[in-house]
Amino acid sequence: MFLTRRGFLLACALVVVPLSFPGWASFWVALGLLATLLLADLLLAPSPKSVLVERQLPRTARLGEEATATVLLRNPTPRAMRGLLSDGWPPAAGLPWTGSEATGMLVELPAGQRRAFASVLRPTRRGDISTAHLTLRLGGPLGLAARQATLPAPGTLTVLPPFNARRQLASKLQKLRELDGRAAVQIRGAGTEFDSLRDYVRGDDVRSIDWRATARQQNVAVRTWRPERDRRVVLVLDTSRTSAARIEDEPRLDTGMEACLLLAVLAERGGDRVEFLAYDRRPRARVSSTAKGNLLGHLVEAMATLEPELIEADFSRLPAQVRQLCGQHSLLVLVTALDPGSVEEGLLPVLPALASRHTVVIAAVRDPELERWRHRRDGAEQVYRAGAVERSLQVREALKNELRSLGAEVVDATPHELPGALADCYIRLKATGRL
Repeated sequence: MFLTRRGFLLACALVVVPLSFPGWASFWVALGLLATLLLADLLLAPSPKSVLVERQLPRTARLGEEATATVLLRNPTPRAMRGLLSDGWPPAAGLPWTGSEATGMLVELPAGQRRAFASVLRPTRRGDISTAHLTLRLGGPLGLAARQATLPAPGTLTVLPPFNARRQLASKLQKLRELDGRAAVQIRGAGTEFDSLRDYVRGDDVRSIDWRATARQQNVAVRTWRPERDRRVVLVLDTSRTSAARIEDEPRLDTGMEACLLLAVLAERGGDRVEFLAYDRRPRARVSSTAKGNLLGHLVEAMATLEPELIEADFSRLPAQVRQLCGQHSLLVLVTALDPGSVEEGLLPVLPALASRHTVVIAAVRDPELERWRHRRDGAEQVYRAGAVERSLQVREALKNELRSLGAEVVDATPHELPGALADCYIRLKATGRL
């Protein structure tokens, strides 16, 4: 039983009776009248358990975008129903209440009919968001009391990564086309694979002249080159404890996802094969561009349910994992944190072995807040904080130099800059034939 606002006002009004006519008789009369009206209204109210519930949901939705969740209610009884519907979504689903009541949306079900009630969800976190039930409250004809029941209505919405770096994809693809000669004249150095011969024009590098081809024709022939194709790009996303840190109100793991998505799509459209691995002590997700279907779709679905694992990464097993994905020379991109403890104890011992077989790129997120605190000197506390920041930045720079000395490229950028910086590094390596 649920007492409505009208029932509460009636109870308040009946309090006037014993106040106006003091005595037990007036009290019991007022109480009996209230109980009779409430009981009659409750008995005449339809049962919420008789309503048939069906839920319709999209399978996936992108973080930051809207998704429509529909609940179908069918009234099998010969009586009309009117009440409130409260869906059981968690706060992360971003469900706004649009009814006139703060507790849910208004429901009107004519006898023997089915009605659809739609809610617009705007998820605030990535991953699976589930609901198991909804609550339906149906009032009586007098509007004094209502019957309420919680009905099973399971549903799951998978929230995919937003891929905000998609807006950079067009400009990066344009650079690849320029390297490939589809938007600019091919030049020596833009790749290592021979493409074709053409006549020499003023300004061409004389080192590109093909003397054998020139001897067989009247004009001087020069070679043209194109970027390497069908190379292997292995993306490894660190999901260990360091990926749980939040930088600019975004987990480091989500920033790494954005960088991996942009590079994976760019490499695939550049003609290379892409392998993705989410790893800490064991593989959490694997995606290959050789699988059927859209690579981007497979990637976002695999990344949707990834969460940081509060354990230390075991990089000693990383070479074996990479060999399972690709046994030949490849571009190995490791998206991790430049944490001195985990890198010095875990990554540095295995980096020489990786660099001897692959072109290794270490991509890390840099906190822009450190640069802001570095230059603040307003008080003693800020001076000490600036000194600590300066020390941490020096340690970070020394760690980057050590990684480079072992043969790895290092991309260190802020969250908004990391996807584009990593894509530029890939284009630069592809242009110089280092894939």
